[in-house]
Amino acid sequence: MFYRGDKLREVFLKAKKDRFGIIASNVVFDSAIRGVIQGYEAQRSDGLLQMSSGAVKFAAGDTKDIETGAQMISSMIKIISSQYKNSGVGLHIDHATPNYFDFVVYCIENDLVSSVMIDASKEKFEENIRISQEVVKIAHKHRVLVEGEIGYIKGAEDEIVSDTQLYTSPSEALEYVKKTSIDLFAASVGTNHGVTKGAQITLNLDLIKEIDDLLIANNVETGIVLHGASGLTAKQQIDAIRNGVVKINKDTRYQMEFAKTTQAYWEKEKNAIVKPDNIDEADYTIDKSRFDPRKWLIHSEKAMQAAVEELVQITGSAGKSILL
Repeated sequence: MFYRGDKLREVFLKAKKDRFGIIASNVVFDSAIRGVIQGYEAQRSDGLLQMSSGAVKFAAGDTKDIETGAQMISSMIKIISSQYKNSGVGLHIDHATPNYFDFVVYCIENDLVSSVMIDASKEKFEENIRISQEVVKIAHKHRVLVEGEIGYIKGAEDEIVSDTQLYTSPSEALEYVKKTSIDLFAASVGTNHGVTKGAQITLNLDLIKEIDDLLIANNVETGIVLHGASGLTAKQQIDAIRNGVVKINKDTRYQMEFAKTTQAYWEKEKNAIVKPDNIDEADYTIDKSRFDPRKWLIHSEKAMQAAVEELVQITGSAGKSILL
């Protein structure tokens, strides 16, 4: 089932109340979308799929038309998720910087998304607040949730690149949330975008709890979002959830699973399309039963599904869909 913003709000309220995490999965194409949605359904967990500016450009093809790409991704998610009754998913715009403001508005007004992230974290604090307020005003009119961020995360994800880490200030977090009325708050607490191992990440759990406690004490409790989380250990994710995180973003993990499984298939089945050196050309015939894309893509799709199932078990959302 596809969740619009009002239903997605229920998902995050339940996650915060019962202290479990929702896995938010970046996707681009149909195999990834199927694998992720099937993973949520198999575990009876609600989830969130995410599209970035790079994803919508890729989906559109050579034109790189972001509106067309967003329509394609949104339509695929809505159609595929409509088959399932034990879980629901929403669609989120990930890391939309201010130069994508018009695109965000287009997706909101055309009912393509359940939630959006406005990432004006590189702007001055006051300007970040102003831009976030504008997005919230439009989104809430259409019952779409808004995620905002202060501080910034080291590493690269799509078009978002930072060579440094700026940790979120709790006092600024409180001011930002109070003035913007955002629904989800992305905090910079030590994670990295890209390929990183959890043992190499100094995750500031005390900072997460300090921010969460401060928001609760001031009656503006908001779900905290963890970006750059693909390299975190299971314990790091569980501890972050206990301290106030409700949404954990995953992207690099899926890319790695897809690439590893594809490589493993073709290392084993290379002779389906490439003649071995020890066979004469006259004796070699390509094997459509093995090089047909449907034969090998399914393995990578299932690898992504398995990754989702593992992640929702770690974060505690398995069996906790609001539909159950």
